[in-house]
Amino acid sequence: MAGNNVARMSPRQRMINLMYIVLTAMLALNVSSDVLNGFSQVQGSLQRTNLNMTDKNRLQFTYLSNLNEQNPAKVGPWFKKGQLLHSSSTELYNEIEQLKTEIAKKADGNNGDYNNIKNLDDLEASSVTMLNPTTAKGKALREKVDKFRELSASLISDPDRRKVVVDLLSTKVANTPGTVGLTTWEEKMFDNMPAIAAVTLLTKLQSDIRQAESEAMSSLITNVDIGDVRVNELNAYVIPNSNMIIRGGKYSANIVLAAIDTTQRPEIFVNGSKLSNPNGLYEFVPTAIGTHDFSGYIQVTRGDGTIDKRPFKSSYTVIEPMATISPTMMNVLYAGIDNPISISVPGVPMSAISASMSNGTLTRKGDLWVAHPGKPGSEAEISVTAELDGRRQSVGSMKFRVRKLPDPSPYIAVRDANGAVTHYKGSPKRISKAALMAADGLGAAIDDDILNVTYSVVSFSTISFDSMGNAMPENSSGSQFSSRQKEQFKRLKPGKSFFISNVKAKGPDGVTRDISPMEVALN
Repeated sequence: MAGNNVARMSPRQRMINLMYIVLTAMLALNVSSDVLNGFSQVQGSLQRTNLNMTDKNRLQFTYLSNLNEQNPAKVGPWFKKGQLLHSSSTELYNEIEQLKTEIAKKADGNNGDYNNIKNLDDLEASSVTMLNPTTAKGKALREKVDKFRELSASLISDPDRRKVVVDLLSTKVANTPGTVGLTTWEEKMFDNMPAIAAVTLLTKLQSDIRQAESEAMSSLITNVDIGDVRVNELNAYVIPNSNMIIRGGKYSANIVLAAIDTTQRPEIFVNGSKLSNPNGLYEFVPTAIGTHDFSGYIQVTRGDGTIDKRPFKSSYTVIEPMATISPTMMNVLYAGIDNPISISVPGVPMSAISASMSNGTLTRKGDLWVAHPGKPGSEAEISVTAELDGRRQSVGSMKFRVRKLPDPSPYIAVRDANGAVTHYKGSPKRISKAALMAADGLGAAIDDDILNVTYSVVSFSTISFDSMGNAMPENSSGSQFSSRQKEQFKRLKPGKSFFISNVKAKGPDGVTRDISPMEVALN
């Protein structure tokens, strides 16, 4: 409201409006700084992994190029496919690199660096950069990812590995609970996403692209019949299932050679100890958070009986378990109504997540939860547990303030020229006498785009003034205009006003309250 309407507000209503402003500002603080810093650590770890995977893919492509030089008639068709794969991967990787830089600059200014984002929690940078309907960079990226997925999958002969790549680069997303219409991949990735989270997701996408390129390139090399070229180009690689681990989860990685002699298995040593798994599966349960390095070597017997050792290095990052708990209406819970809650744990399926609530009840409905808090003015805490490797583990909690529902605003439901129903909420806007006469009665609701709650009007009064300035009140014992009130409206002349006061409304919490009056001004 503005102008003279502010002067007409009661002190209580002014306080309510001020509280809405404060609550809206608190939304911007809903992301924990620890979580944002955790994203920074994950971003750095993924960046190092991408560099390793880029080097690996470059070596694979060089190896395929060397094979082509030795036997172009045999290797030529596979080498042309490898060229297309390698150039497409590099082009898409570099384009994502540019998008990361644009997001960083949008968050921090022209000198923004995605490796050192200052405004980690900027919620607009990724949306403005990727979801701008004019540039449609998010949509364009999705289409290029789809195209690269089809290319890389078409080059993989093994159906199981092909499915892994298809799933890895899939842009299909489940519809977001509580939204109308389909949710696109780019909206899921970048809508209202903190800048550091958006950059981390793009870095993860780069990692997936390099992984898909590696799988496709390996398939091309295998199709050439790698047995024709022996171990003169041996290189050791560590291929983890994931470099990001929740504390209490399991780290898994395959330690392999790019090319091996199938007649013998290499021996693998990690940190001085021989790996017992003959297939090169290296796994353990880490206990300390942070980034950790490990190294070792793979040794294989040459054809002349000598031993060849190839060293390797890799790293993994352990992060604290974290759950995402976000109310879909506000960062408070309201007593007396359903409060939809979205709860998720990264990397954990919804079926493995459980949650409980103090000072109220928490009910699961599919992938959503509904909170019914208890006593207003106190706190309610939602605690989340998840099943990790067969064990139940606490992964996070969040406290919410419980508030009673605010007062609604009265309105008259009228139809516009197109027949659509609108809510007339009083002066300074005016209403035609015909629209007033066609209205059934008075309604009340909170419809400020933060809460949308309908109230039932119990009773109200209308007050008009005659030519002598005498007040003529008429009462209604329900939400409908009484016949005497309708007669009162008929006598009103154009440009006149009357007042609706003594409005009592009952909310879904069962509380009947007095709400603010309204002035009705005729055209």
